[in-house]
Order: sequence, then structure tokens, then C-alpha cells
Amino acid sequence: MAAERESTRERPPAGATAAGRARARLDQPRPLRRRLLPEWDPDAFGRLSERIARFLGTGRFIVWMTVVIILWVVWNVSVPHRLRFDEYPFIFLTLALSLQASYAAPLILLAQNRQDDRDRVNLEQDRKQNERSIADTEYLTREIAALRMGLGEVATRDWIRSELQDLGKELEERLVRELDRGGAGDGPERPGVFPADHPRGRDMDDR
Repeated sequence: MAAERESTRERPPAGATAAGRARARLDQPRPLRRRLLPEWDPDAFGRLSERIARFLGTGRFIVWMTVVIILWVVWNVSVPHRLRFDEYPFIFLTLALSLQASYAAPLILLAQNRQDDRDRVNLEQDRKQNERSIADTEYLTREIAALRMGLGEVATRDWIRSELQDLGKELEERLVRELDRGGAGDGPERPGVFPADHPRGRDMDDR
């Protein structure tokens, strides 16, 4: 019995071993695969192409190329025949210029494509920024409109001042009328404006 238990412990199931071998560790980086072709960094090559294209589009390159061509032609025309390496019609010079043009055109196109990609990304970011700005502006507009509507229902200082002035004028007119009525009566008593302004003797009589 003990031998059978040990044999069962030593022999794991076939499915478990296959799954264990096929599984990849997620906490460790994957090993690099060997490739027959050489690897290069596309960004580094793109930056190099942009530098070359930027140099090809400058006046310095045109001046240097003009100087080289003039020296090439003068050398192959004026020096003795044994020192000339490209006689007329300058086939080697034509080949060099053709080779330079054949490499310059793809480099310029690659630089333009990278610039187009950057412009597209910048335009997308600008569009998103404009959308956020428009949304913020609309939100602020609604908030300002709500504040104006709320302030229309609130008593302002000028409104309270005008109401107090009207109330003061009304009280003055009422006081003048009461004084006129008191002067026209028999007694010297002058009733007040408010009911609480009665003389003390009348309060005592009421009691």
C-alpha cells in the first residue's frame, strides 16, 4: 500500500504536466526571439531621415553641392589626363547626382509622412481641446443665466431703498393728514400715526 501511494505521488497527471509546460510566467519578461534579419529602431531612423531632409532643404546644402560640382568639373577639365577620374561628359558625376536624388526623395517623403502624422495628432488634440472649451463655455453660460434668473427674484439694495423711500413718503403724508385732522378738532390732542402712539391718559381710561 505504501509503495502504491508513493508511485501515485511521484506520477503527476498528464494534463497537469502539459498545462504546466505550456504556461508562461506573467511576472517575468518574455525571452527575446532570435531573428535572422537585423532589427532597427523606426523612430531613430525616422529622426535621422528628418535631419537629412531638413539639411537637404537648406541653402547650405545647395551651396556645398554647387561648390562640389564646380570643383568636380574644373578638376576634370583643367588637370592632366592621367589625373582626371571623370572626363567629359562626366558620367560618374551624373551617376552620383542620380544616386543622391534617388535617396533624397524617399527620405523627404518619410519626413513628410512623419510630419503629417504629428500634424494629425496635433489637430486631434486641438479638436478635443476646442470641444472641451465649447462645453465649458456652454456650462458657464447656463450658470450665468441661472444666476441672473435667481438674482431677478432677490431684493436688491436699490429696490429696498426705493421701497423705504416710498414708505417714508407715505408715512409723512399720513402724519400730515392726521395733524390736519387734529388741528380742525376741538381738543388739543393730536393722535399719532400708529395706534400705539396714544396718550397715556387715554390708555388709563381704557383700562
